[in-house]
Parts: sequence; structure tokens; C-alpha cells
Amino acid sequence: MADSVSKKDLVGAVAKKVDLSQGKVSDVIDALLDEITASLKADKKVRLIGFGTFEVRERKARSGVNPQTKAKMEIPGGKSPAFKPGKELKDAVE
Repeated sequence: MADSVSKKDLVGAVAKKVDLSQGKVSDVIDALLDEITASLKADKKVRLIGFGTFEVRERKARSGVNPQTKAKMEIPGGKSPAFKPGKELKDAVE
């Protein structure tokens, strides 16, 4: 598996690319993530053309089995954030 990029690494790379301070870039990234989160909480999709779409998906309740005890159990449904990459992002990764 490839190495991961931390938020600190991302902030540093973006700050260097756009010639801004790391503090300002960090504030922008925090604001962006806050807005994406707020939109998802309001059950809205966030579409970033060329990058992808963030959305909330419903999961149905289902039956499962506890692997330790083999006992049957009900797994409750719920909401989960999801990301669908856009074509340009898919093509860039290939």
C-alpha cells in the first residue's frame, strides 16, 4: 500500500504551490471541510466537477452473524458519508 499524506503534508504542499502561508492554507482547508460536512448534514450532495461527489447514503438494516459467538444479530441501518470519484480523477489515478 502507498504511503499516506497527512493534513500537515497537504497544507505544506498547497501553501508552496500557491505561495501562501501554511496558516492561511490550513484555515481554507478547514473551512472547505466544514462546508462539505455542513452540506452533508443538510442532506445535500457536494459536486466538485472533475474531482468527485460527496453524498450521504442510506444503509438498510440487515442480519449478521457475530464471528466469535456465531450468534445471529440485527445490524441497524443508518446514514453514511460516501465519495464517488469523477472521471478526471479516475483517469489520473490509472
